Amino acid sequence: MNIHTKFFGEVDIKEESIIEFPNGLPGFEQETRFVLLDIDEQSTYHSLQSVEEAEIALIVTNPYLFFRDYEFILDDNTVNLLDIQNSEDVVILSVLTLKDPFKDTTANLQAPIVLNSKNNKAKQVILKDTEYETKHHIISNGKGV
Repeated sequence: MNIHTKFFGEVDIKEESIIEFPNGLPGFEQETRFVLLDIDEQSTYHSLQSVEEAEIALIVTNPYLFFRDYEFILDDNTVNLLDIQNSEDVVILSVLTLKDPFKDTTANLQAPIVLNSKNNKAKQVILKDTEYETKHHIISNGKGV
């Protein structure tokens, strides 16, 4: 199926690549269907693109590429909502806030996106009682991926 995207124009996607957010995303509750589109050749950065609205796209990345010690415990409601059976099926993504210059770009570690790769169900989880914040620099001391 063809969709219109914010960054790539019209793109052909496979129906099975659509990620379902049963509750939508915070701020975009009406948007429940997204697709991940690679931005770079190394697949470090992705566009989490709404299938329905071309202008709704978030830049995301695997936070473990930048924050190796990042960890949190998923609540039972999220595990049940996403029907998570095995931890190996879980993919974690962080929403980036792009800055110019790029070295000022930050990742939201307080609200990770949790994806069950087996069934393509996802949820953005808001962590409570955590040291993580919405803006963690992904590049420190001039080094990054």
